[in-house]
Amino acid sequence: MTQSRSVAVYPGTFDPITNGHIDILERALAVFQQVVVTIAPNIRKNPLFSTDERMQFIKDALPHYGGRIEFAVFEGLLVDFCTTRGATVIVRGLRALADFEYEFQFAHMNRRLAPSVDTVFFMTDERNHYVSSSLVKEVASLGGDVTGLVPAAVESALRAKYRK
Repeated sequence: MTQSRSVAVYPGTFDPITNGHIDILERALAVFQQVVVTIAPNIRKNPLFSTDERMQFIKDALPHYGGRIEFAVFEGLLVDFCTTRGATVIVRGLRALADFEYEFQFAHMNRRLAPSVDTVFFMTDERNHYVSSSLVKEVASLGGDVTGLVPAAVESALRAKYRK
C-alpha cells in the first residue's frame, strides 16, 4: 500500500496506552505519513498518569517512527483541532460492536461539523480485543499481571503506582 501524504489524528486519553492502542497507531502510520496523537486531559476520568507521562510512554514504545508521530493536548471539538492542523482523517479503533455504535454516532456528527474530515476505523488485533485502559488499571491495582497488555514502560509505571 502506498502512503498517503495525509495527516491523521488519533485521539484518546491513553491512560495508559495499551498494546491495542499501539497496534492501531502502527497501522495508521502504515497508511498516513503523519499521525498526531491527541491526548485529552479529561479530568473527569481522574487520570492515573499525567499527559507528559502518557506521551512519553508512546514515544518509548515507538521510537523508530520519530518525527512521523506528533503529540498535542487539546480540549474542544476534535474536528476544529483537525482543521487547524490540516488533518483530513480521524483514526479510531474498534474492539466490539458496542464500540462501533458509539463511534458511528461521533463519526457522523464530526462529518456534519466538518465535511472535509473523515473517520477511518481500524479493527483491533484479535489478541487485544478485550483490553482497555480501564481494565488494565483495575487488574494492576489488584496486583494482577499486565505483561503483554501494555508496553514495558507502562507495566513498570503501573507497578510503581500500585506498589503497596
